[in-house]
Parts: sequence; structure tokens; C-alpha cells
Amino acid sequence: MARPLRLTLGNVSFAAADGAARETRRVRGVLPAGSPDYVYVPVEVPSGVREIRVAYTYDRPSVPAGAQGNALDIGIFDERGTDLGGRGFRGWSGGARTEFFVRADDATPGYVPGPVREGTWHVALGPYTVAPQGLSYELTITLTYGEPGETPTPTPTPTYPPSRAKGRGRAWYRGDCHLHSWYSDGRRTPAEIAALARAAGLDFINTSDHNTYASHAHWATEAGEDLLILLGEEVTTRNGHVVALGTDPGTFVDWRYRARDNRFGHYARQIRQAGGLVVPAHPHAACVGCGWKFGFGDADAVEVWNGPWTPDDEVTLAEWDNTLVTAVGDSRGWLPAMGNSDAHRDPDVVGLPQTVVLADDLTREAIQEGIRAGRSYVAESQNVSLSFTATASGRGELAGIGGRLEVSADSEVTVRLEVTGAPRCTARLVTDQGVLLTSDVLPVTGAGVVEWRTTAAYAAYVRAEVRHETAAGPVPGAMAALTNPIFLGRWRRGPADRGRAGGGRADRGT
Repeated sequence: MARPLRLTLGNVSFAAADGAARETRRVRGVLPAGSPDYVYVPVEVPSGVREIRVAYTYDRPSVPAGAQGNALDIGIFDERGTDLGGRGFRGWSGGARTEFFVRADDATPGYVPGPVREGTWHVALGPYTVAPQGLSYELTITLTYGEPGETPTPTPTPTYPPSRAKGRGRAWYRGDCHLHSWYSDGRRTPAEIAALARAAGLDFINTSDHNTYASHAHWATEAGEDLLILLGEEVTTRNGHVVALGTDPGTFVDWRYRARDNRFGHYARQIRQAGGLVVPAHPHAACVGCGWKFGFGDADAVEVWNGPWTPDDEVTLAEWDNTLVTAVGDSRGWLPAMGNSDAHRDPDVVGLPQTVVLADDLTREAIQEGIRAGRSYVAESQNVSLSFTATASGRGELAGIGGRLEVSADSEVTVRLEVTGAPRCTARLVTDQGVLLTSDVLPVTGAGVVEWRTTAAYAAYVRAEVRHETAAGPVPGAMAALTNPIFLGRWRRGPADRGRAGGGRADRGT
């Protein structure tokens, strides 16, 4: 029998102020192993409340080898309720904080300022993992009475970052679209992240704090002519994480569902309707709840490379390559690859890796279209640059990354890879048949050219990898760069040819 996704406990009541400045209630409970994904504690908030503050603790007992210990997330919903869609959402900090507050003029990072209105609020508990002996918790809920205060009104200066920066026209732009600030479980401020992004040579970034949009209004001062800041969210479900990339300011995407609930299509559509892209993140990461279980039919791209190259990236790369093979002859198209840092705190490196996108300009829409069309490659740093083309021999027709060279099956095609900034690395050309060419080791200058001749009958697509040296054996070294494919032949449409809805691919299902 499937366990329920939610449970609501008994009410916590407060009397009217009666002259008291502050009132506190404590709630204790035990969540057994197999608890629902979300447990709600109703709090009856009377009128005249200025601030609500919640602190919590829980036990962390020793567990048998191989068993999960206790980890408890927390957030809050206001009197508008806890229904999916987030109408009552007022904040979420996961397991990053032990207390938070909300009032009209301010809130803990990750929480949304606004009046503390009369009604039934709900403290949301998320038992991420529960030890075999259960999870004992204690909530301390404090109401401060007084004038409610005023929610700050917008000033004449922009509240959110502009959707355009000073670009170079049609050019290659570098970005990192998976970053965490102190508005979720990161430890860096927006100002610190923006400074690191500039130092990494990035042209654009995307904010992606877990399950909250609370940071969106805090990025405007960090944007500039040299840095485009897109707004988004990492939607952190129990069956995988997805980056909502470049949504409208203030967009909230709910995360409280699993694959078996058949709701992901609905929220993928919501992301697109808000002008964003749907990008499953680290599909094979080992953390609890990180493995991607929703399928890729509703995705616009997939994060193949997440942070420093690890075995789970190798698995994701192989899975993604398999999807390219099965896409041959499939009119639904193919799924482009991305790479992002997922940086949270020191020593996480912003821009390791980074997605390099060919876009018409440095704008939200142009960057998104370049990503969606697969006109991009992934590099471990600003030092690495690639040029990758396929040319029809004797005809001069040329296709670049994410493009398609329409040639007959037996026409000769010359594939050319130019690499800079990758000393002592090896280049590999990969097709639907596997690795068909491995170059000599590049010199210490890091520059080199690889050429290969083939036909569309022999290779339905070609993509490139640049890898570091490996210590021994046939195992490939860590990645330095990889490209999206170039398709050869007249066999199918590419992703840029699909129908679109709200800036993404055509919607399917609910």
C-alpha cells in the first residue's frame, strides 16, 4: 500500500492578545518510519499579530549500518491554505535553517514578507528521511502582537533584473543556470554569486533556489550590462529535481508530488507558460530523492553535467546518448544537454561547468532559444573553447552544434573540431555507433584540431568530447568539454522545429 503524501495534525491555538506582547506554544510529536512526505501542523492565528516565528529541533539517533538517519525539512503556508499550486505559500527552507520568521516588512531568507493575517496557518514538515526508530520533533511557535506593519511597495527602480544585457549580437555566451543562494540551502549572497559569476567569465546565470521564489526580488542590483540574471527555481520533488530556467519574476512552482501522481506535466506547462524552460537536474545523483523518475517527455533540455565530473555524470551522459540514438527517425526530436555548477558554498566553483550558448543576443528569450535548440556545448571553465562543424564535401554546405547537415546517405562529410584551453586532453568523436575516433593527446598549449570524414549512412549524428588524461586502463578521464550533436542526413526534424507552447515544446498530458 502506498504511503500518503500528506497528513494534517491537530490544531495549535492562540488566544487573542489580551495585552500580551508575545505568546509561545510548543508542539512535540513523533513521526514513524514510512511517514507521509508532508505533515502539516495547523496554527490558529488571531487578529493583531505582527510576526510569526517558528523554531524546531528533532532527534538524530544512531542508526544501523545502511539505514537512513533523520532529516526534517520545514516551511510555512498562510491562511490561504496548503493546496497544490502554492496559493498560501509563504516560504520553505528545507533542512537549511532551524528557525524562521515572517512579518509584513521582512522575512527570513527563503520566506515571503507580507501581513500575518488572521486564520489557520500551517507549519509544513517534510520528513526527508526517518530513522527506523522514528523521528521525534519539537516546534516552538511564537506570535508577536502589535501593528502589522506595511509590506514594502515597489520603488521607482526595477524590482527584478532586466531581461536584457549588453550583448555582442549573435555570439557564444557562457552561463551557469543552477546556483543556490542563502535564500535556500546555499551560503552565498546574491552579490557574492554575481561577483563569482563575473570572475568565471559568465555572461548569464539563472537563480535556482529550492522550492521558493523569495530571492527573485533581491537580484536586480547584481545585474548589469555585463551579466544577464535569469530567475527560476529548483523544483525539488521526492522523485527528482528540475530547474525552472528563466521564468517570470515571482513564479512559484509546487514540488509536493511524486511521479505516481501524474502531475508533473501540469507543472512543466506552468513553467513554460511563465516563460521558462524545463531542465531535469542531475538525473542520476545519489542523494535521496534526487534520481529522476518523471521521464523526459516534458523536458526542454537535460543537465548532463552537474558540478565536478563524477560517475553519476558518466551515467547521465550514457543515458542521454542513448536518447539520441533512439531519436533517429523519431519526429518528436531530441533533447539537448546542459552543464551547470549546482554551487552552494565554498569550495563549490561557480561556472564549473558552464553552458556555452550560440544566441542572437544576450537576452532571456535568445539564450533560452539557443538552449532549447541545442546550439550549445558544455565547458569546465572559461579557458576552454570549442568550434565543431560538419561540411558536405565538395558542396560547401556546413552545420554547427545542434544543427543538421542535410546530405544523402553516401555523401562524404568532413567533421572538424577545434579546441583551445585543454592542455593534455584527448578529443573523442561519438556517433550513434559509439566512439569512432580518439585523438592524440593535445599539447600543453591546449590547442588542437581533429578532422574526420564520414557519411550519413555511417553516422546519424556526431558529437564531441574533450577529456582529461586518465591514470590507467580503458576508463575515460574526467570531462573538460562536450558538445550537443550535429545531425547528418535527411531523416528527421530537430528540436527547434517543434511546436511550442508558452516558450517551450508542445504540451502533452497532465
